[in-house]
Amino acid sequence: MIRVASYCRVSTDREDQANSFESQQRYFKEYIRRQPDWELYEVYADEGVTGTSTKKRAAFHRMMHDACSGCFRLILTKEVSRFSRNILDTIACTRELRRYGVGVLFMNDGINTLDPDAELRLSIMASIAQEESRRTSSRVKWGQTRRMEQGVVFGRSLLGYDVKDGGIAVNPEGAEIVKQIFYKYGIEKKGTTTIAKELQEAGYKTRRGTAEWSNSHIVKILKNEKYAGDLVQKKTYTPDYLSHTRKYNHGEEELVILPDHHEAIISRELWELVQSELKKRDRRSGSGHANRYLFSGKIRCGECGASFVSRTKKRKNGVSCKRWGCYTAVMKGSGQTHGGCRIGWMLRDDLALELLKQAIGTLQVNWAEIAAQTVAAIQTAVCLEGEQKTDSISLLTHELDRLTEKKEAVLDAFFSGSISEADMKRMNERYNREQDTLQIRLQTVKRHPKTTRTQELKERIFDIVNGLTESEAFYKNLLDRLVVFRNGRVEASLNGLSQVWTFQVESNRKKRGPV
Repeated sequence: MIRVASYCRVSTDREDQANSFESQQRYFKEYIRRQPDWELYEVYADEGVTGTSTKKRAAFHRMMHDACSGCFRLILTKEVSRFSRNILDTIACTRELRRYGVGVLFMNDGINTLDPDAELRLSIMASIAQEESRRTSSRVKWGQTRRMEQGVVFGRSLLGYDVKDGGIAVNPEGAEIVKQIFYKYGIEKKGTTTIAKELQEAGYKTRRGTAEWSNSHIVKILKNEKYAGDLVQKKTYTPDYLSHTRKYNHGEEELVILPDHHEAIISRELWELVQSELKKRDRRSGSGHANRYLFSGKIRCGECGASFVSRTKKRKNGVSCKRWGCYTAVMKGSGQTHGGCRIGWMLRDDLALELLKQAIGTLQVNWAEIAAQTVAAIQTAVCLEGEQKTDSISLLTHELDRLTEKKEAVLDAFFSGSISEADMKRMNERYNREQDTLQIRLQTVKRHPKTTRTQELKERIFDIVNGLTESEAFYKNLLDRLVVFRNGRVEASLNGLSQVWTFQVESNRKKRGPV
């Protein structure tokens, strides 16, 4: 008896395809039963997957494994296009099966891969199947582009909007959160990290239903033109119809842009204000995203010389841990290493900061004197000496004036419909509390003009230089670079100093042999 398997596949889960899928399986089972010398081993079936690649076909991979293990000697399939629409996959897989003595019978095409001329005929049929797949891909892309131009929305729902059947509609609950984000950033001038923290503390949920907000999440919302009523599509595209890998569209294909496409959540004025503020803050911080962390661009690989990049991993207890790994050794988004570099381990962010503090702590420096000199320099620069009373009062008065302007802006936003009445009342209450605090400080400065501001500066600077208060700007300006080596050695150097500090730490290399 010859053990025989069969393989069938459909590319979609539509009803007509589903019927074909079921009928294929029934046909193969009956066909094999009618052969006196054949015994059915298994019907392998993939439903709703493409034929241009074998990567996502679980049943196909299981069939190949079983065939190479000697579980059966023959595979039945309907036609070449059901087996694969990629000529390279077709030839490679049938050759591998033939090495193990397993043949493939393409019933509609009349090809048995164990025949002498099978590969020639198979190549011709596989080429035809691949070309048909290319034409189908082109037709689908052309049709999608035309529908985009007609205003049909492709993609998933997002915070503030529900996308269904090609249409987009405002989700009131999510829209209120979006309004708060834009108002906090554009009107109140708060940072994205602060906004994320406030939303999380308030218990607001993201689109995915979690309360875990991040600054990158906030930035993504602030840059999404849909909230101003515009629609931009084809931001990503598929350059290869065989691999189906999507890439960001950087001008390779023309975008489909439809202004004022749907109901806006925020006003056009607030949208433009936020975009201007994003550009302003990006210029102020250097290169923006790349410099937002203390150790960005400051850690180098001692093995290949590449920069280290940050990766955040969530532990089982829910706590996030940030680590730094060599760019050429870290697989994007996975935190695992591969053969690009043999560094083999990653440096924890908190450990890197501790090593930097240790290096700074060994310096023979009179930090108290530095703090005093820094205060004196600040006093000179802002004319605190001799005019301290006037400047302190004017500074606090200026802050009070800014709060008054913010309260007026809140009213403008309320009357324009950008925020709700509840938001307006809540913001006004907060601004009133801040005004009360500033009034108290103003009265204190008037009574003690010479000591209040100076003492406050001294205490803050002394805490920073002694490590009592965390200041990323302070550490970033002191650090030249950290160099990490494969054996757990870390070398630290500070700006303006020739001395190199060497530390030996226990690397977090996984016990799985060499990388």
